[in-house]
Amino acid sequence: MDTAIASTARPRTVHHPLPSGPQAAGEARRSAARTLALHPVRCPRETACDILLIASELATNAVRHALPPYALTISLDRGRAGICVSDGSLSLPQRGDGHGTDATRGRGLQIVRALGADLFVSRSPRGKQVIAVITWRDT
Repeated sequence: MDTAIASTARPRTVHHPLPSGPQAAGEARRSAARTLALHPVRCPRETACDILLIASELATNAVRHALPPYALTISLDRGRAGICVSDGSLSLPQRGDGHGTDATRGRGLQIVRALGADLFVSRSPRGKQVIAVITWRDT
């Protein structure tokens, strides 16, 4: 899926429809990488890697806990990136229940927060958007 719609206004915003199966996370990561390549922002390499991981985690959560259609929207500006995954479910994300250290699931939003992102959820008539905003010092 190579469909992308880019706006000409600042910040640069790109919308990527995602497949409705487990391949959505990989596609979100590839789409985020293409967006960063096409619309380079001056951010540390580590932050760029964090953006890719956040896109993947949000897409994984959508597939596991929500309904299609799924889409990734990335908005890039100086010192800031917004990573949004929309889905077709009105159910809001639930707080993790403190999984033990040997758990293999249930830490997606904790990982996103640990990377320094602020998280927001916005309902829409057709579902919701889970939005992560990550900032860095723009030099």
